[in-house]
Amino acid sequence: MSLLAELQHVSVRYRSNPAGIFSVKDMLTSMAHPFQTKEILHDISFSLQQGESLGIVGRNGCGKSTLLRTIAGIIQPSKGRVSIYGSIAPILALGAGLEPELTGYENIHLLLSLYGRKITSAAIDDIASFSELDNVTLKQAVKCYSSGMLARLTFSISFSQHCDIFIIDEVLAVGDMGFQAKCMQKISDLKNEGRSVIFVSHFPDEVEKICEKAILLEQGKLIYQGSSSAVCQEYKNLF
Repeated sequence: MSLLAELQHVSVRYRSNPAGIFSVKDMLTSMAHPFQTKEILHDISFSLQQGESLGIVGRNGCGKSTLLRTIAGIIQPSKGRVSIYGSIAPILALGAGLEPELTGYENIHLLLSLYGRKITSAAIDDIASFSELDNVTLKQAVKCYSSGMLARLTFSISFSQHCDIFIIDEVLAVGDMGFQAKCMQKISDLKNEGRSVIFVSHFPDEVEKICEKAILLEQGKLIYQGSSSAVCQEYKNLF
C-alpha cells in the first residue's frame, strides 16, 4: 500500500470577535480587545494508506468538520503540515457545490465540468440512475428539492468521480434507508477498488461497518486512535 495522506502536528486557529466590535468607533470607545484567537485543532497527526478507511468520531464541536476541511485543502493549518498524494472527492455538506437556481441536469453538467470530467450521455445516465431521481425532478431547479433529494444528487455526482480519497461528513444520515444502503454498498465497492474513505459519523455502528481504523477527537485534540471497534468503544465511554 502507498501513502495517500499524512498530517503532521496540524493545528488550526480562528480569530473571533466576542466583544461585538465592528467599527473603528466601537474599537475606540470600548476597552475590550476586538479579537481573540480560538484553537479548533491542536497537534493532530495521523496517516492514511491506499485502500484504507478512516473513521473520525467525537462530540459536537470537537473539530471533526474543521479537520475534514483542512484535509480537503479548504482550510490552511496554522501550524503543521498536510500532505496529500492523491485526488480527493469531498462530500462535506448537504447540497455542497450545487447551484440552487439550476436544474438537476444543469448541476450535473456544471459539476462534471468543474471536476474535469468528460460530459457524456452515459455519465449523466449513470448519475441519474444512481440518484433514482426521475426525469421530471432532474428538470426542476434544485432549490425545490427536499433534503433527501439533495443528498441523492450530491452523492451521485460525487461517487461518479474517479478519485483516490472520498471524504464523507455525516450527510449520509439524510437519505432514506434504501438510499443509505445503496451508498454503503457503493462505499464497499470503492474500497474493493483500492480507494480510500474518510468517514465522519455520530453513529459508531456505521463507523465500525465502514472503517478499519479510526481516531477520536475531544476539544480539538486527538485523544485516541486505533482499530475502529476500539476507538468507537472509547467514544461511547465519553458519555
